Amino acid sequence: MLPNQTFTDHLLRPASESPRTLSERAYLAVRQDIVQGRLAPGERLRVEHLKDRYAVGAGTLREALALLVSDALVTVEGQRGYRVAEISLGDLKDLTDTRVMLETEALRQSIRLGDARWESDLTQAFAALTEAEQQPGGLEPLRWEAANKRFHEALISAHRSPWSKHLLGILYRHGERYRQVAIRMGATQAVHRDVHDEHTSIYTAAMARQEARAALALEAHIRLTCDILLQQAANHPPEARQAVAELGLPA
Repeated sequence: MLPNQTFTDHLLRPASESPRTLSERAYLAVRQDIVQGRLAPGERLRVEHLKDRYAVGAGTLREALALLVSDALVTVEGQRGYRVAEISLGDLKDLTDTRVMLETEALRQSIRLGDARWESDLTQAFAALTEAEQQPGGLEPLRWEAANKRFHEALISAHRSPWSKHLLGILYRHGERYRQVAIRMGATQAVHRDVHDEHTSIYTAAMARQEARAALALEAHIRLTCDILLQQAANHPPEARQAVAELGLPA
């Protein structure tokens, strides 16, 4: 049975909402630092040091770290404490395959079951994503990430499986982590990619109730980030050494 709503609430609530407890605030702050790479893969998380950094008590920080363990972003090693979860190309491939399997089926089900409310929510999410992707001066990363997450959640919102949504919420955060690695490696500048065109193809097919076409467009969209990162890792420039080291590859 899926864990209760209190346990999973941090995954399902909109990113725009403010944290409601100190432990949730600490959880969001630590998670952001892990995803952005400010806390490096494999780094030891010492509660006595981090409680001052995040301005919370030791007990509150441990609650936050327990949530991150459930997200698989942090590991716990018995009496030796907590560490940031490692990343690797093998993990990226597995993550991508699993997300494609779950999210494309969730999209198919959502298209079949979606009503007028689903269409309205998806249209609003796509409009917000379009605005974030086409704003003058280029992307604002945090704004785009929030809009991108909202769009992907709206696509599958009519799917009736709480487990699928729970697992996809975790997988999305791990995908976000690898996107940040790609940015630090310079992979996003090295390869031309029209992400808005990809999103438009998914949206158009979903609204037309063309589930096979929508699922194929979504799969291509998800896999492209993985393919770009694999290509860049194989031909990494000197300035990408730190990000390459995070993936466990020789620099």
